[in-house]
Amino acid sequence: MRLLHAGVRRDVDVIPARPPGADRRRDSQRAVGEPLSLHRLPGDPQGRPPRRRRRTTPVRGRATGGRFVGQRVPRHEDVRFITGTGQYVDDVVLRGTLHVAFARSDAARGRLTAVDTKAAADLPGVVAVLTAADLNHLVREWWTDFEGPNGQSRQFRLFADGDVRFVGEAVAMVVAESRYIAEDAVELVEIDIEPETPVVDPGHAATAVAPPVHPELGSNVLLELPPVENPAVESAFSSAPHVFTETFHQHRYACVPMETRGILASWDAAGRELTVWVSTQGQFAAQGLIGRVLGIPEAQIRVIMPDVGGAFGQKMFPHPEELAVAFATRQLGRPVKWIEDRRENLLCGEHAREDRATISFAVDDQGAILAAKADFLESAGAFPVAGGSALLLTTSIFPGPYRIAAAAGSGKTVYTNTTGRGSYRGPWMIETVARELMIDHVARILGVDPLEMRRRNVVREADLPYTMATGLVYDQMTAAATLEQAAELIGYDELRSRQAEQRAEGRLVGIGMSLLAEPSAVAFGWFSSDAAVVRIGLHGRVDVLTTAASHGQSLETTIAQVAADELGVDVADVRVIQGDTAVTPFGPGTGGSRSAVVVAGAARGAAQEVRAKLLHIAAHRLEAAVEDLVIEDGRIHVTGTPTRATTVAEIARLAYLDIAALPPDQGPGLEAQYRYSPRDKFTWSNACHMCTCEVDPVTGAVTLLRYVVSEDCGVMINPSVVEGQIAGGVVQGVGGTLLEHFVYDEDGNPLTTTFMDYLLPTATEVPVIEYGHIETPAPTNPGGHKGMGEGGAIASPPAVINAVADALAPLGADQSRVGVAEYIADRLVFVAAAT
Repeated sequence: MRLLHAGVRRDVDVIPARPPGADRRRDSQRAVGEPLSLHRLPGDPQGRPPRRRRRTTPVRGRATGGRFVGQRVPRHEDVRFITGTGQYVDDVVLRGTLHVAFARSDAARGRLTAVDTKAAADLPGVVAVLTAADLNHLVREWWTDFEGPNGQSRQFRLFADGDVRFVGEAVAMVVAESRYIAEDAVELVEIDIEPETPVVDPGHAATAVAPPVHPELGSNVLLELPPVENPAVESAFSSAPHVFTETFHQHRYACVPMETRGILASWDAAGRELTVWVSTQGQFAAQGLIGRVLGIPEAQIRVIMPDVGGAFGQKMFPHPEELAVAFATRQLGRPVKWIEDRRENLLCGEHAREDRATISFAVDDQGAILAAKADFLESAGAFPVAGGSALLLTTSIFPGPYRIAAAAGSGKTVYTNTTGRGSYRGPWMIETVARELMIDHVARILGVDPLEMRRRNVVREADLPYTMATGLVYDQMTAAATLEQAAELIGYDELRSRQAEQRAEGRLVGIGMSLLAEPSAVAFGWFSSDAAVVRIGLHGRVDVLTTAASHGQSLETTIAQVAADELGVDVADVRVIQGDTAVTPFGPGTGGSRSAVVVAGAARGAAQEVRAKLLHIAAHRLEAAVEDLVIEDGRIHVTGTPTRATTVAEIARLAYLDIAALPPDQGPGLEAQYRYSPRDKFTWSNACHMCTCEVDPVTGAVTLLRYVVSEDCGVMINPSVVEGQIAGGVVQGVGGTLLEHFVYDEDGNPLTTTFMDYLLPTATEVPVIEYGHIETPAPTNPGGHKGMGEGGAIASPPAVINAVADALAPLGADQSRVGVAEYIADRLVFVAAAT
């Protein structure tokens, strides 16, 4: 089994012949991070040019951009990251800082009979050992901004109290003069647990006979959406010539950020102020939850977000450990720091993706999907973060970019004695995975090519606006165009012809695909709006203060591009300031693929207001009409008379230092704040992923040969950043499908707590990704942007799984599990036994 997880063939030439016209489609500008011409990737044969990332010419022509918007502007932040001068939480040093380590449960379920901390407390250098008896009763309110005080109920506690409910649950916190001392003291904490039978399998947890993970609740059901009678659905199923039902299993995996969780908190007793440096996706989300839990007004808490080395949903809100650190600094009066180690992150830093989906399709003789049913089962773990369920969204969007006239969704989210569920990049993605696997499953039975099956069912431009059977509306959808672009880019027809020849040679080669409709730019509740402050300083430099919390999205660059275009200045003269509740405007931070639409929308609005002030003052100074002025490269001149000019810097000096020279109706200064909310709750983007693979018939190792993505995310602010986001998501999806898997035994013991067992993808496992872009401006926001940060991680698993299933089709295979290792093993054992 381990061989199947780890095995990747390295004796195969993974460079297929390039499809016809590939040179014609090549972008003339190299993406950031693309190999230089002198570099060759592993497997590049001699005598052939090195592989490069490619993107096609947009099908609809390039959407209108500006001088900087739409361009591959080098990332501002890269210099400090590449040179090692970025500053993360652990790089922040305060005099007198204490360090934390946690003693954790080694049982998934049991009665906590004793916690003896005396030996640990007596160790020299230990300042305190804190347990549930010290802190749990001090917790005031613990709801997150995402949930609200009356939102979905879930369980929460700082430390295990009376019982333990998953392996890794914190039982005690050691605070010491150094991390070394703290770790030594943890070994001295004696924890006595009477083990009980845990509930590990979500299917069992959903039954009435399963003991409740939280006895005080009496049930393991966190959220249930029961089936609703739908006459249209039942009529379609009763009359359809074909009805198919399949259950798909998705195993547990997680985001595993490069930087683990971390916090440094410092309580100022004199000023009664708490300052927190934390690795987070939203400084105000952290501020609000810390304030509620500790009972401190938010105005007395300053949260600072240093550089963040990845989050992917894991750092949306503080966890019990971070909150315990905040309690500790207030009790002890000294700065307290906790940096999660890698084993802790794998053990209890949020898991995701453990889902099941039972899908039923009613299909006519031509392969048109007449109706669909979907029933989902999610494992929330013991203590999920921020709601713990994606069911509401999953059941709403599962028809995807297809014309399905009638649909019904249902599901349950259940507690289990495992690590809590988090919002990992596209937390609703089981709907896409199950739907796309089901389409291939049905196509295979009907003898229809999977590409043709999608062509017969996809939403087309003539259908718009299109209302899904679940009630959501696509005002724009180019799924059909991305499907055709991806097929053309990968050379689909040629691949199918070659596949027949390869199968005749005994090779197991497959082609897979998936279509995605991504509900980006979430704009409701806590995520309804974002704000920005744009300020031109005395010397003409621009500061953009944003609600954003960049943790890999390159917002320092893309937001600067938007502001630079609006103000007519060079992008190098724009600085983006983020991540400090004492400085930046209030907002939810980064998540939900919102930044390009909502955060950039706020920056655009504020910049436009400052531009209006600039032009008003310049018109007064140049004795010209505002409409006759042009701003270019920081210079303001009269149209047709370039010598009648001034500069942004000169106008800034007037605005701050020579108020008497301003127009009578113009106040001093050059700054504006603007709060933006999109027109709709969602801005839909879409994509098609296609890939090819080969399965080794002896070891079962999967080699991905090619990977193509066609994406429509509206007007791209920076194509290199877009491609980086796609690539990152694809790699996560490939890893979750072929390598990554959190495994528990029947007693709830985690078996994958190091990188020796939990395997991550490397450049060897992922081919160079080829890109096609379609830019259809979104009507929901002035910039025409669409979010796309989660699509790569959502659409890649079903594309890879479908490719593997296609490769194994000659063996009589079909695919019902997202993790392919066990599935391939079962097939190969079956075939070996038969022969």
